[in-house]
Amino acid sequence: QVQLVESGGGLVQAGGSLRLSCTASRTIFRDRPMGWYRQAPGKRRELVASIIGASTNYVDSVLGRFTISRDYTKNIMALQMNNLKPEDTAVYYCHLRVLRTDYWGQGTQVTVSS
Repeated sequence: QVQLVESGGGLVQAGGSLRLSCTASRTIFRDRPMGWYRQAPGKRRELVASIIGASTNYVDSVLGRFTISRDYTKNIMALQMNNLKPEDTAVYYCHLRVLRTDYWGQGTQVTVSS
């Protein structure tokens, strides 16, 4: 079992920045896929960014603005979000897949005002 705890959400004006963190309760191997999802009201949960080892992927709408990273020494995954837009407003979830099991954090709210 793994517990994932997110932090770093909040309210920011358009053009501002936030950094989300996801702390895992135990060591996660580099080859385990991790990512950040978000869900806006009335919309489906979507994958925003993912990381496996040194490989990263982003949804087109955040390319050049968001950066996903992992600190393997501290079991932390982060999402640096710059130049935030109102359409980035959502609950952001940390995700980890181990074999066939999906683990989720509790979510952290990000609100971007125009």
